[in-house]
Amino acid sequence: MATKDKNAWILILFLLAGIVLGGLLGELAAKIDFLWFLGYGKDFGLTEPLVLDLSVVSLTFALQFKINIASIIGVAIAIFIYKKSIH
Repeated sequence: MATKDKNAWILILFLLAGIVLGGLLGELAAKIDFLWFLGYGKDFGLTEPLVLDLSVVSLTFALQFKINIASIIGVAIAIFIYKKSIH
């Protein structure tokens, strides 16, 4: 049981690393002429933050995703590395 939980956390760690590194590389590659397509992507989520003011406490909610081609490739590589590392 502990091994299965540990593997789930490792998978999540690999996926987050793949998303972040892929997104960063996509942003950097978008500035290079022959790699422009890696930076192509979409933004979705809340563009304006949602504010809940309760007079005593003010809560602000915002969530936005920016997905590009390089981040998708990063996720695929992360899953591949994860599968190779658990065996």
